[in-house]
This record gives sequence, C-alpha cells and structure tokens, in this order.
Amino acid sequence: MAASVDIVIPVLNEEVALPRCVKMLSAFIEEHPGRDWKITVADNGSTDRTQEVAGELARQGYPIGITRLDQRGRGRALKKAWLESDADIRFYMDVDLSTRIDALMPLVDALESGEYQVATGSRLMKGSEVVGRKLQREITSRAYNLIHRVMFFSPFKDAQCGFKGITREAAEACIPLVKNNNWFFDTELLIIAAKSGYKIKSHPVHWEDDPDTRVNVTATVTEDVKGLLRLRFGGVPRAKRLSPTYRP
Repeated sequence: MAASVDIVIPVLNEEVALPRCVKMLSAFIEEHPGRDWKITVADNGSTDRTQEVAGELARQGYPIGITRLDQRGRGRALKKAWLESDADIRFYMDVDLSTRIDALMPLVDALESGEYQVATGSRLMKGSEVVGRKLQREITSRAYNLIHRVMFFSPFKDAQCGFKGITREAAEACIPLVKNNNWFFDTELLIIAAKSGYKIKSHPVHWEDDPDTRVNVTATVTEDVKGLLRLRFGGVPRAKRLSPTYRP
C-alpha cells in the first residue's frame, strides 16, 4: 500500500504567493495518483489575508488543511504541522516554490522504500542547478555548510534548502528534541536525525532565487552559528527510537 504524504507550506503574510503555490501543488498531485496526498498551510502569525485566502482555496475544492499559530517562526510552524499530521511521510517546501517540484517524487520514493527516514533537497550536489543567486549568499551558504560538516561530520551537504521530508517514526522521535523555532530548525533536525542513526537521502534540485525574499541574511547567519555552537558544546540529543532498517 502506498504511503500517505502531507506537504506542509509554512507561510507568513503570503496572501499573494499562496494561491499559485496551492494550484501548482494540486496539479502535481493530480499527475501522481495512487497516494493519499494532502497539503497543509501552516500560518505562523500572518497579519494580512493569508488565512482568508487559504480558506477560500479550501472551499474551492483544493486538497488543503489549515493550521495557525499566533507566534511567528518557521520552525515553530513546522513542528506543529509535522507533529499533528497523521501522514506516513511529511514534507515541507517554501511557498515561493524556489525548488522545482519535480524533485519531490525521488524523495518520496526514498522515504517510502524504508531505506531512508529523512530526505532533503540539495543545491550543492552534482546535478543541482542554482539560478539567480547573489554571490554573497552563495559564499555564505557554502561556508556555513562546510562548518557544520566539519563540526559534526554531517552526511548531508545542504542543511538550509527549504525542501525536506521525514517519515512518521523519525518525526515523532526527533522533532520534540529540536529547540530552535526559526531558521536553524532545519539544520538542528538533520544533525539530530543523523546522530540518532536515521539515514538521510540528499537529492540535487533546481533552485531559483526569489528576488522578493524576506530572509535577513545577517540575522539568519548569526542564529545559525549560535545554534551550531549550542549543539557542539552543549551536546546533540539522541532520539530514543532508531529506524529498524538502519544502524549507525
């Protein structure tokens, strides 16, 4: 029996971008029948019409559910949506769809196979394509990913790509151990999962930089470095439950 899949879209004031994202994902789902697909809009503190737009899309028949937090933080939204989901496989991707959707099925297949328990898109692997990214952000990203690989011997190259999936077991075991509620959530989850013995699948993606991005690079880098130091000197927690198909 095919796995059920929940695709979470974390949003903050995305009334303009949300309809396009939901419509494109819905079309993708229709092209890939045979699984129980669901889209979850995880609104974390929007003050525009994002919530109303999501409701309108649901009433139009698009396969979406809606969850809302008043507190902001992408990691906080993902924790809530992923832990509340009843799907066998839980994904998330950014609302701007910077990562092309055609990378989704290889990651779904990897998790469904049982060989891997976590999956992530990578912009730094052979075969990946990055379009429109400024040199400063490219250098910063590569330097950051080199640092976490040196500090933790991470088996993944790109911790920050907004395109990730996780199995039910790994989600329930690892996510409660993640302390960060913002951008460092991705890196912390991957490091905890790897150190707990969960096998991570990385897949090259086609990624296009969003010129309207609201990410504050300086603040994000500062948060990420603090998070790495916390894990390095405070210790990486291990999940109690290991995958039955993989041993470290």
